[in-house]
Amino acid sequence: MTDHLPYNPLDRKNLGKSVAEAMLGRKARPLSGLKSFKGAGIYALYYSGRFAPYSRLAALNDPADPQVPIYVGKAVPKGGRKGDLPLAAPTTSQALYRRLIEHAESVKESSNLNIEDFICRYLVVDDIWIPLAESLLIAKFSPVWNLLVDGFGNHDPGKGRYEGMRPRWDVLHPGRSWAARCRDRPETAEQIASEVRSRLDQEPSLVQSRFLAEERRGRYVAEKDSGA
Repeated sequence: MTDHLPYNPLDRKNLGKSVAEAMLGRKARPLSGLKSFKGAGIYALYYSGRFAPYSRLAALNDPADPQVPIYVGKAVPKGGRKGDLPLAAPTTSQALYRRLIEHAESVKESSNLNIEDFICRYLVVDDIWIPLAESLLIAKFSPVWNLLVDGFGNHDPGKGRYEGMRPRWDVLHPGRSWAARCRDRPETAEQIASEVRSRLDQEPSLVQSRFLAEERRGRYVAEKDSGA
């Protein structure tokens, strides 16, 4: 049985979990008013406001210690999307800071969200671990804006490229001028909001649990069952 396999702390997945764990342990900060910093890495955004469809999330996201992210993302240095990253994040890059600022601007442009209701955690990470840590965090928390209300991280496609449908995020949270130029979606804001409520109500538990705590607990159970 896999429960009895020896734990390898240097396994790629376990190393990725340690990076994700380190991010979850970072101090929570308001998304508004971030000070400039250098580096690439991973981040999580949390919501604590009064937008009704997110009420279950907001109840768990005390600004001092938010528990459930509404969005998880990554920021890589220039060239990262082409596969020519160096082995370590350039100290001159501000990719992570710039990405967070872009998100703050999207929230500010929305007609029904308040930037003061958003908290973030972030971690500057060596480039090689960024995609793995992001995918593990998304798989663990299934953030609403990653998997259901997609399009939050989209950029303006540019003049002459607005033939695509408006992102679901912009249907639920209208305000970004470029999104208003895109084609209408078949879904309404009310329909998307209903999907959000249903999704959150179906989650058996939204309370954050740490990756490494789970690993330790799993090993303890396996040892106890084997009589070790």
